[in-house]
Amino acid sequence: MKTVIFYTTSGCHLCEQALVLLNQVQQVKDIQIETVDIADSDHLIERYGIRIPVIRLEDAECELGWPFSIDALEVFLSDRDPTPDFTASP
Repeated sequence: MKTVIFYTTSGCHLCEQALVLLNQVQQVKDIQIETVDIADSDHLIERYGIRIPVIRLEDAECELGWPFSIDALEVFLSDRDPTPDFTASP
């Protein structure tokens, strides 16, 4: 099972949209979603404050930032090794 780190914060409507996509993918892929509120860390606020929602595979440097489609999310989570600078276009 892959663990997906989901960087978010309360009141983020884009994060809510991204979570809907993550939950849809979770129905067909064996993933665990670990939610991290960036408001709990100055470092995370600095790193992700204007980029959230962002997902990252646990034990990998690969990140996928918003906006992303369900197709881009599935590719990111596939068994193929995404490159560390993987990005998706809307």
